[in-house]
Amino acid sequence: MNKIEYNCFIMNKKGAVVKTVTMRVDDSVYQMIALAASGERRNISNFIEYATLQYLSSAQYVDNAEMAEIMTDKELVENLKRGFEEVKNGEYTIV
Repeated sequence: MNKIEYNCFIMNKKGAVVKTVTMRVDDSVYQMIALAASGERRNISNFIEYATLQYLSSAQYVDNAEMAEIMTDKELVENLKRGFEEVKNGEYTIV
């Protein structure tokens, strides 16, 4: 098990304090991260930050144009509302 740990508190270019993150990963995961970082010509810390931001911005968020498109689809909006109510009422099955 490899432990990735950076214990320095520094200011970034915008004057914000950079936070320290410690994580434990299996050797195989560490090797994958190290290889990917090398392929991107980044250090491991920078690669993890980059990859996390890429994931969060592409997989978790909807931009304004996409949200406007979703909101104009009346059937989709009604299905989402019904699904939310079903979850709230415990009327769902996890498959």
